[in-house]
Amino acid sequence: MKNHEMDEIIKILKKAVRQWKVPIVTQFSGKGRDPFKVLISCVLSLRTKDAVTADASHRLFHVADNPHKMAKIKDDALAKIIYPVGFYKTKAKSIKSICDTLIDNYNNKVPDEIDELLKLKGVGRKTANLVVTLGYNKLGICVDIHVHRISNRLGYVKTPTPEKTEFALRDKLPHKHWIIFNDLLVTFGQNLCKPVSPHCSICPIFKYCERVGVGKSR
Repeated sequence: MKNHEMDEIIKILKKAVRQWKVPIVTQFSGKGRDPFKVLISCVLSLRTKDAVTADASHRLFHVADNPHKMAKIKDDALAKIIYPVGFYKTKAKSIKSICDTLIDNYNNKVPDEIDELLKLKGVGRKTANLVVTLGYNKLGICVDIHVHRISNRLGYVKTPTPEKTEFALRDKLPHKHWIIFNDLLVTFGQNLCKPVSPHCSICPIFKYCERVGVGKSR
């Protein structure tokens, strides 16, 4: 696939996704673009449905919206606030550790570099890239399972894991698409280009897709 074709895909997807809700972490990033809220909501979102993440994030930020306030909440109380997000007890401990580290090592501020973000407990490359792109509007490529799946399904990359997809996209995808790429493909993947039996018959980018690995479709 040539980059001019990817330019057209991005153009089409920008129009197509307007009919659907954007990912929950993106919703929080739009409200004042607070890197701390992007970071914490992303931690909460891992292996958790968007609706559950949204409710838990609203409850938590209503009680505490900065590292100092959040660090003061006891582990059990924090776990109750964010329940029923997946692995809520583990995430409560990770959030407390993140807040303590931000206070002790980063002057209460979320770092804006991926390598520094990766030092925080429970933060992987997906979360680090989201904080950099949505929290600071800096270049990064967030790759979750949707971005990994669709990038390979299109035939744009041929990679076995999301991490390898990230680095393949860094080498190939034009910089102008980096920040928006995750939002577009996650929204598209949640609603139309699904893991099993995607809606190929009504797909607006069907003619560009190699349909790698697609068996049954609708």
